[in-house]
Amino acid sequence: MELSQALRSRTSQSYPLHQKLAFPVIVPRNHRRPAILLPRTSTKPQNRPLTVTAKMKSRIEGVSDELNSIASLNLDHAAARRRVRSAFFELQQQLDHPLFMLAPTGIRTEEWYERNSRGMEIFCKSWMPEAGVRMKGAVCFCHGYGDTCTFFFEGIAKRIAASGYCVYALDYPGFGLSGGLHGYIPSFDELVDDVIEQYTRIKGRPELRGLPRFILGQSMGGAVTLKVHLKEPREWDGVILVAPMCKVSEDLMPPAAVMKVLTFLSKVIPKAKLLPERDLAELMFREPGKKKMAVYNVICYEDRMRLKTAMELLKATNDIEMQVDKVSSPLLVLHGASDKVTDPSVSEFLYKKASSKDKTLKLYEGGYHCILEGEPDDRIATVIADIVSWLDSRCSAK
Repeated sequence: MELSQALRSRTSQSYPLHQKLAFPVIVPRNHRRPAILLPRTSTKPQNRPLTVTAKMKSRIEGVSDELNSIASLNLDHAAARRRVRSAFFELQQQLDHPLFMLAPTGIRTEEWYERNSRGMEIFCKSWMPEAGVRMKGAVCFCHGYGDTCTFFFEGIAKRIAASGYCVYALDYPGFGLSGGLHGYIPSFDELVDDVIEQYTRIKGRPELRGLPRFILGQSMGGAVTLKVHLKEPREWDGVILVAPMCKVSEDLMPPAAVMKVLTFLSKVIPKAKLLPERDLAELMFREPGKKKMAVYNVICYEDRMRLKTAMELLKATNDIEMQVDKVSSPLLVLHGASDKVTDPSVSEFLYKKASSKDKTLKLYEGGYHCILEGEPDDRIATVIADIVSWLDSRCSAK
């Protein structure tokens, strides 16, 4: 779920760092997600506090009772998310989707954890070309809201890697396999600093010495990518944005009075899940068959957006909008022309306002939000090929 749509509809187990992941599966009996108790915001006496219950996950059809029990774990903390991902990993690789079924072979992968400067475990993953393939450059990925780099992006990364690129990705704190409360962004700028910190380490690796470095952001990851670029404008040889979230249209904003209430509540009960959710799958995936596979992304955050998270996303997009003319890196913007989650006209706005001398905008007719995952097979192949072609031309020029 993205911010504009949300506004429109109104003790962890530790794991050793730098080791391949393998986690035991623990299925609690009679599991229930915890309720969130909201403090009173009125001076009038009340009989009891307001209770908002977290969403219970729907049953995944065609999956065993055991796996469904695992999928229903409370994912607030990273230990549970890691167990769930471990249990579903093999099943995910067998899905009838081109990103899994047609993934190139021979790609070398590595998974590890880095402890950031705030002491939090950050999950990282890399995809390297087959041994003997000349490396052209490095691509660092920033995922969308609620998402992870360990599901659909696996197939995207393998295709880019097969073309001669080292691909790196991480999960933000609070998302995927990284530490932190699920779906919670207490500070967008802090999240951006975490991304800069980890990718600075990765860019210093010996295998990347002398290679061009690019940053790729999808949806909310587009906002992360733009903020990273704005904070370090000379550190990247190019920026790629896929359906970026970088501006909220005025007609999608709630009334000023509602915004004041939300702002106040975000300070009082920042972690509360109060914003009504909306099932965006119909808007994100153009092909129904591919939409059905999204349920197998079992560690994504799909509950109501937390109040502080919503306010931080809004603040980030406002900040980007005011600085969009400072975007100066070689720029590729890709967007589905029929996207109803992030507005393609905002990508046009970004393209026109950016000061980049080298900039390209591609709008895909009829395309929905997930142009890399939810479109017909040939469209998915075209979008990835457009990314690789753009990378190739910049690497050749450099």
